[in-house]
This record gives sequence, C-alpha cells and structure tokens, in this order.
Amino acid sequence: MNFGIVIFPPKDVQDAANSYRKRFDPHYSLIPPHLTLREAEPWDPPTLEQAVEHLNAVAEELSPAEVTLNRFSTFYPVANVVYMALENPDPLIRMHEAICRGPLKPRESKYNFTPHLTVAQNIGNDEMHDIYASLRPKPLSLSFRVDRIHLLYQTENGAWTAHQSFMLKSN
Repeated sequence: MNFGIVIFPPKDVQDAANSYRKRFDPHYSLIPPHLTLREAEPWDPPTLEQAVEHLNAVAEELSPAEVTLNRFSTFYPVANVVYMALENPDPLIRMHEAICRGPLKPRESKYNFTPHLTVAQNIGNDEMHDIYASLRPKPLSLSFRVDRIHLLYQTENGAWTAHQSFMLKSN
C-alpha cells in the first residue's frame, strides 16, 4: 500500500487552491489541497509500524510554524506544474528533513525538496504556460499555522485518506 506524509492547510486556503485545481489538476477528486512533506511510496506493515513510531517522535520535537503562500510559481522546464509558493519555505524544509531520517531516510531523489501547494499538473507545455501567465500576476497572501502532519494511504480507487495525524508538540 502507498503511504505519504502531508500538511493540509485550513479550509480557506483549500478553497482558494481548489478554485484552480478543479480545472487544472486531475488529482482534484483524489486528495484535498496539501503540501507534501514526503513523497508517496509503498510500505509493508513493518515499515508502517516503524514510520508511525518515528513520526510520533518527530512530532514531539517539531514546533508549529506559521507559513504564507505568497505567489504562483512553476517547476518548468523540469515538470509542467504550477503551484502556490511559500514566502519562507525554511520551516517546512526543516520538517521534511526531520521526517526523512532514520527509518524514513529516502532513497536517492532526482529533485530537491520544494514545499508547495500544486494547483495544476499533468498538462501540456502550452497549457502550462497559459495557466502560469494568467496566475502569476494575481496577488496571493494566504497565511496559516502548521500544527500537525498527516500520514496518508492510497485506497484501491486511487484516492488518499488519513491513516493518522500527528500534533506538533514543541514550543
């Protein structure tokens, strides 16, 4: 079964993201708007058990963080993805690094971790450029507090659902 680790923003941020995702993201119906902290991968039951134990420990050491999505950006030419970018990604980079150690140390990745909230993906070059050109000048200022992380699993129909949530404890 596939598992991944994400942050779900509050409803107002999800609503803003969904206003774009419903048109430009084929995963719209499979998962709510989120910021990925660890990419999905298949885990067997022992790996899941180790991951839950690790995430409990990580949640004890991580502090909640304030984040702001302040602009639209793209991963072009690496990938045809348009996303809401963070004003300061450092707190989520630290969360990612804390999660991706010990039993969850990832294999080699061909991408640098860039926390973001995807609004368009799996699109052609022309469509990607059109979407980005229309969104880039739009003002964006969506702030929220990250106080928990979520371990998700993928169901047989491709949808994602929460397996467990972990409250961040340190202050």
